[in-house]
Parts: sequence; structure tokens; C-alpha cells
Amino acid sequence: MKHRGYIVRSLLLSVFSLLLALSPALAGSPDREREQRLADQTVDAILDGEPVFLTTPDNTRFLAIEMPAAGEPQQGAAIILHGRGTHPDWSQVAAPLRTALPEHGWSTLSLQMPVLAKNAKYYDYLPVFPAAVPRIEAGIRHLRDQGVERIVLIAHSCSVYMSMTWIEAMGDSGIDAYIGIGMGATDYGQPMSKPFPLRDIRVPLLALYGGRDYPAVHRQAEHISTLLPELHPLSAVQMVTGANHYFNDADDDLVSAVVAWLDTLDAAAAPQ
Repeated sequence: MKHRGYIVRSLLLSVFSLLLALSPALAGSPDREREQRLADQTVDAILDGEPVFLTTPDNTRFLAIEMPAAGEPQQGAAIILHGRGTHPDWSQVAAPLRTALPEHGWSTLSLQMPVLAKNAKYYDYLPVFPAAVPRIEAGIRHLRDQGVERIVLIAHSCSVYMSMTWIEAMGDSGIDAYIGIGMGATDYGQPMSKPFPLRDIRVPLLALYGGRDYPAVHRQAEHISTLLPELHPLSAVQMVTGANHYFNDADDDLVSAVVAWLDTLDAAAAPQ
């Protein structure tokens, strides 16, 4: 079944991809050799789920890991975007979510985001953010082609910036909910280059962060809290007490917070 707006989104993506090709200033180039090394290492180590390779309009082939929901009811699918410089089975945030959400009725598709060298900082990544747009679109298209009607996009840390670049370019009509984890994280002396387009987000949004997260993330959470009256009525800001930016030793708390918020969306949609 074709999702509403599929043709329009395809046209938008074609225009966006053309602009990237014609204007190198709009996008930097990811480290494709490092991505390939990460893909080779990741595929060999996957214990849960199956690797799939998706392709963008410019023929960039990238790794994703797919895992079906276990049992009924089927809730939909979650696209998961890992943190900076890692891979879709990274042990912090990405792997815990992609392997646990299927137990709660959500299939998962964890995408390889563009990476640079290990020592690259936030400002180094700024030109690369647009390269994530066609990858997110490829993930959405992959799920829609399978008949998935309900998609939630979950981004952590640097991938929050990449997903916000996607929202600026494509809008959020391709998803049904958005979860940003550790929103606003940067490097020391490198403040955010521009605000997130929060008022452009029409779907329910959850800003999730740890009580021991970075000060910049706490400030962003406070800012989003002030905007809640202007956002979707089911949007929320939530802190996980004791967790750091990577939710080390707090995987269960992370999953529980995500699932609990997704359940509030179900409750709101249920007939009264």
C-alpha cells in the first residue's frame, strides 16, 4: 500500500539530492572507507536481527539492521539512528533499543548514519548532516514498501542534528512520532550552529535525556519544555534520573521510558 504523500516525498527527495549533487557547499562527504569497515565488523557480529543494505538516489549503499516485532499486537516500526561516529548495532542506546522494542510490538530498522574520522567534532560534522537525509528517506521507503503504516523515528545525540536536517528538508509527514535522545549535545566551545526546527514538527515529540547528561542537553530540554504548549499535545520532555548521555548501565530505564511514552500515544488513539 502506498503511503499518503509517497509521490510528493519522492519528488522532494529528488530535488534535494539534485541540489546536493550540484552544490558541494551544501554537503560534505562522509568517510565511506570507515563506513565500510564498520559495516564489515558489524555484520559479522550481529546476534539479533538481519543486515540489509539500502540505497539512496545517488546510489550510496549503506547498512541497516532489521528486526521484526515479536508476537501481537504489531505496533509499527521504529527507525533508530545511532550516535556520532558509530554504527547501527552500537552498544550504547542503538542496540538496546533495536533489540528490545520488538518485544513490545515494534519492529526496528537501525540505520548506518554518515561518519567521519574518530576524532571529528560537532563542527566537523555540520557539512555532513545533509547526507543523512536520503538515508532516512530510504529507511522510510523500505518500511512503507513492506506495508508498515506507523513509523516512529528515534535519534540519539549527533543523529538528532541529522534528523532535524531531514525535517527541515522533507518535513515530518513520513513519520508518526519522533523521539530525540540527548538533544543538543555538542563539543566544548562549539555551541549549536542554529536552533532545532521544533515548531515545524507536527507529530508527537519526546525529548528524552539523562539526569547526568551534558549541561547543553539539560538546557535544550528546558527550552523544549517551554515550547510544549506550541507542539503536538502528546509531546513531552522526560529525564531518566541517574542516566548519563549514553545511558550506560541504564538500558532498561531507557527502553522503559521509550515504551511508556509510545504507550501514551496508543492510549490517546484508543476509542473512549
